Parts: sequence; C-alpha cells; structure tokens
Amino acid sequence: MTDEVYYRRAARRMWQQLEAAHALVYYAPEVFEEFAALGYDVATRWPSYFPLRSAPLGTAGPRQVAAAFYSFSPRMVAEHVPSGWSVASRDEVLAARIRGVDRAYRSLMGDLIGTPDFAEAARLVRRVAEAADTAGRPMAAANADLPWPDEPHLVFWQAVTIIREQRGDGHVTALLASGLDPCEALVSFAAIGAAPVETFQSRQWSEDAWAAAADRLRSRGWIDDDGKATELGAEGRDQVERLTDRLAAEPWKAIGDKGVDRLAKLNGPILSALLLSGLFPATNTIGIATVRGPQW
Repeated sequence: MTDEVYYRRAARRMWQQLEAAHALVYYAPEVFEEFAALGYDVATRWPSYFPLRSAPLGTAGPRQVAAAFYSFSPRMVAEHVPSGWSVASRDEVLAARIRGVDRAYRSLMGDLIGTPDFAEAARLVRRVAEAADTAGRPMAAANADLPWPDEPHLVFWQAVTIIREQRGDGHVTALLASGLDPCEALVSFAAIGAAPVETFQSRQWSEDAWAAAADRLRSRGWIDDDGKATELGAEGRDQVERLTDRLAAEPWKAIGDKGVDRLAKLNGPILSALLLSGLFPATNTIGIATVRGPQW
C-alpha cells in the first residue's frame, strides 16, 4: 500500500473514530444547560447550535454561516443568525461550550479523565491538528485560532474539532468540485441510502427546493424517477468521498502510521464511553455508529 492510500484511509478511519468526541457538544445535556443559562431556548438543538458552532468565526452573519455550514437552508440559518448574538456575546458562547464539554466529558468518562493515556491521546491528536492546513478552510482556521485549553481532555476535544472541521471544509470543496449545490448535496446523499430523507429535513429545505434539486440531479442522470441513485450518481458520490478523504489525509502524516495506530488504541475507551452514552441519534450522517438513540 502506498503512503497516499494509507493516509487517505487513515483520514476516513480516524474521522469515524473521533467524530463522536467532537459531536458530543451538540447533544450533551451539560452543554444545553450552559446555553440555557445564557438565555438560549434549548427545547430544540438549533437556537444554540448555530452560535455554538459558528462562534469561532466571530459574530458571523447569516450568509457567512450558511456558506461555511453549506447544507443548511439559508432561510433556516437566518432564523438563528444574527438573532443568536443578541442573547449572548461570542466570548460568552465560547466559554459556555468549553464548560459544557468539560462537564460532559467528566460525566461520561469518569476515571479516564486525567490518566496518562488520555494525556497521550491529546498530545497525538494535537500534533495532527497543528499540522492541518487551513488555507481555504474557514471553519478549521477559525477553530485553530482559538487558544488551547490547559487540561488534556479539553485539548483533545479542541484538536478533534479542528480536524473534523478541516475535513468538513474539504468536503465542501469536494461537493463544489462535483457541481453539487447545498440542497443537491443532501438529495444525492439520501439517494444512495446514507439516511432516510426524513433525516435531512432537519436542514429545513422547502419541499419545492428539494423537488427542484431532485429535478436537477435527474436531468444529470444522478437519480432515477424514484429518487434513488443511478450508477452515475453512486459513482459521483463515491468521488466526493474519495476527494474528501484525500483532502483530509495530509495532517495524519505528522504522527505516522504508528501514531495513527496508537491514537486509535488510546481512543478506544473514549469512543466506547461516548457511544454507550445513548446521546447520539440512531440514524445520523456524521460518521457515528450508535448503540441506541437520543435520550434528551
């Protein structure tokens, strides 16, 4: 196996292993409690989600957030941005999210926190994050500009966040290269069976917008009359994922194959604790294989 192939596969493997470590911030009760204390409505995810995730960008406006997040309906983004900044400042949001992550990690991982293995995992993943090229990657760059926390478990979370946002920025590049606009990206993803169409409704594209995107993909030969991917469409989505992996591969060279294997081993107990929490949706599109559905 060539180095190029190895690190491309390592990027995919470690995304699947580390995604839950980042994504906990969107599901943990402790994070919702912190944002409720700031004044956000936490009855659903979205009023806090948009400021929480976009805060590293500054008090970004709706066009900038929609561009960076890509798959959300601009109408949906505009419902929460910039109104979210009238509830709390950017600095307050950043402080609340790291407090929430700290509490959630301590709650779920108990004695793992403070162990030499966790500290080693944090050192390894930080090396990868610091090696990640942020040119043309706004979400990764914004998170990389934040100061590093002191405690290893928070360094771990921040490093994983930089890496996953760097991958996500690259994924947007791959979608653009394949000629898929934000709604087409979701329609084509649903067409290959990545998740039911209902799962993508959380991005709040209107029925007309979804139907128009489907018509465009049908005219390109990507989907059939039933909305299922054709051979051309399946290959097109494969190309998107392959390019995403290739664009995410370079930082992993910073720790080499032995470092990748070591990090995977160290991450095992962390991943187990996260998946057994029951916090993640049973059906999702963010690379997390769950044990059971959400409890909140």
